[in-house]
Amino acid sequence: MARTIFATTALPYANGSFHIGHIMEYIQADIWVRSMRMSGHTVYFMGADDAHGAPIMLKAEAEGITPEELVGRIASERPNYLNGFEIEHDFWHSTHSEENVEISQNIYKLLKSNGFISSKTIEQFFDPIKGMFLPDRYIKGECPKCHAKDQYGDSCESCGAVYAPTDLIEPYSTLTKAKPEIRSSEHFFFNLSDSRCIEFLHQWTNSSGQLETPHLQNEVLAKTKEWLGDSENESKLGDWDISRDAPYFGIPIPDQKDKYFYVWLDAPVGYLAALKAFTKKEGLDFDAIVDPSGDTAQIHFIGKDIIYFHALFWPAMLKFSDRKVPDRIQVHGFITIKGEKMSKSRGTGISPLKFLEVGLNPAYLRYYIAAKLSSKVEDVDFTAEDFIVRVNSDLVGKYVNIASRASTFINRFFDGKLGYSESSKTLFDEIKSTTETIKADLESFEYSKAIRAIMAFADKINTDFDQAKPWVLAKGFNEASDETKAQLQDICSQAIAGFKAICTWLYPITPKLSLSIYKDLFNISKDLTWEDAYDEPLTINPFKHLLQRVEEKQLDDLIEASTKEAASKSVTDSASENETILPGGQAIGETITIDDFAKIDMRVAKIVDCKKVEGSTKLLQLTLDIGEGRNRNVFSGIQSAYEPEDLIGKLTVVVANLAPRKMKFGVSEGMVLSAAHADRDAHPGLWILEPQSGAQPGMRIG
Repeated sequence: MARTIFATTALPYANGSFHIGHIMEYIQADIWVRSMRMSGHTVYFMGADDAHGAPIMLKAEAEGITPEELVGRIASERPNYLNGFEIEHDFWHSTHSEENVEISQNIYKLLKSNGFISSKTIEQFFDPIKGMFLPDRYIKGECPKCHAKDQYGDSCESCGAVYAPTDLIEPYSTLTKAKPEIRSSEHFFFNLSDSRCIEFLHQWTNSSGQLETPHLQNEVLAKTKEWLGDSENESKLGDWDISRDAPYFGIPIPDQKDKYFYVWLDAPVGYLAALKAFTKKEGLDFDAIVDPSGDTAQIHFIGKDIIYFHALFWPAMLKFSDRKVPDRIQVHGFITIKGEKMSKSRGTGISPLKFLEVGLNPAYLRYYIAAKLSSKVEDVDFTAEDFIVRVNSDLVGKYVNIASRASTFINRFFDGKLGYSESSKTLFDEIKSTTETIKADLESFEYSKAIRAIMAFADKINTDFDQAKPWVLAKGFNEASDETKAQLQDICSQAIAGFKAICTWLYPITPKLSLSIYKDLFNISKDLTWEDAYDEPLTINPFKHLLQRVEEKQLDDLIEASTKEAASKSVTDSASENETILPGGQAIGETITIDDFAKIDMRVAKIVDCKKVEGSTKLLQLTLDIGEGRNRNVFSGIQSAYEPEDLIGKLTVVVANLAPRKMKFGVSEGMVLSAAHADRDAHPGLWILEPQSGAQPGMRIG
């Protein structure tokens, strides 16, 4: 029976480019969507940018642009990645859209009218230097459960504990390193602890949906039990804080002043907003597609780092706002390299665009990832050696090689016409049964099993071809008997039929390659279905070169490029933004001699006065005493980190023999030294150097 399916990938955060983990997820989802369409199902495949939240607001502020401009710039990159790896969402949207505002606020109102929204005054951390309440992810400290250091304000990455930011031991602001102050603010909560919610989540997490698979994989179900408890009587869920105070880039909470939805409330709503915008564009009935009583199946492909929100908050939000709940949350692991989590800062990340730039076919990565993915939540390990062997052996040596060898005989001796003996029935029966196996494997997320079945069949075709020795039958072809000629035609035709079947089976995995083969060799231009696998080919065009072998140098260039990118950009992978081995996020500079160092005259300076520079959002104007009988004027780009009055009277360090620099606002007579991470987006904050008490203006540093 043909189904209607609403499928999504997790929304990438719109403050940075795609990384290889995004591409893996989109490839996984794209393969599944294509396989379902091959079975005749209607699939609406949606994607969108997650465009709200404090990180985007702060990054835009640091760059001197609006959040909308930042989101737009990042969004403009998306087609390069999606098109480059043959990923075809039906529609790509943004959470910063009228549809998302409408649906998010509607969900909130329904939750409120159904008794699931409450408010209370809470004590919340406030950064006195930055002048804002701190989101949980901008507070760090010691985990109150396992005492791991440098853990976020909402959950511990070490032990998995979930807690309030105020539970942290020795908390600090990641923006300024300041000790946060506790201030009061009214916040709004989704009442997850409500008995109705608990009852529903226990039922939903342990049941199946319209896709006739459990809502959750076993590993995910086990994880939800850690948070939810094994029974309704021991639920560990607390109410969920869904509001944030201004300043905040997000969706306003209805009927409230300076209150916004926490980004994780409106982010998954972006799935529905994308679908709504798509249906509006295509003239479809949005309400009918998402009708809770309808037969549309809803599936979300996500990474294991966001299970909490998708397996608990999201279905509960939908259920109690009278909307359809998901039928499947399909969770994947991380992509690793040689068993270690990929990290750009370590030079172990693989840049998706560099993959394409060094001449590697996207079909290679799609195939390689498919060969590693199963229905379980397992990490996918990438090694250059394995990648080269798998692509060259499977795709080139086994798959493409069939057409190369067999079509030569068909076109040389039979004008491209195929012909079969009675024995071919056995082959086509096997193709039919193998098609059903591969179809079932892909639709149940067992991609690696499907690949093994495909390559086992390719091995059989190659073995049968070799054992028949067509090159022997082709000797003296003109003088050969009709029986020998028919035998040669049959052997090669069956090999070509097997090749066409493999091409069909690989279509969800390597779509452009399969379509080009169908067009170039079989004169067929259409979207493929599973039935095409056992539709007998009758002719074949002369063979064209289909795939290049992967060269070791290409992988060397890819890894080298990624390593250089890590050193130059000094950024961390978004899934592990604190993993760095480069000090301060950048490599140590070139070696200098003591004579070079001696040329730099650094002196202790006292900040006599300090004020903001009119017309600049970055500069402070400092009046410095460095013990030379006069004051110096220095402009310094530290306004984001300090209020002028906080600096007056402090000691700092200045480069005193730097040539004066004429600026728009006046002449700067030196440089104040400060420290900051190279990647200010991932590691905000800046600190001027302060000599210990007792140092006097004019003292030389050295």
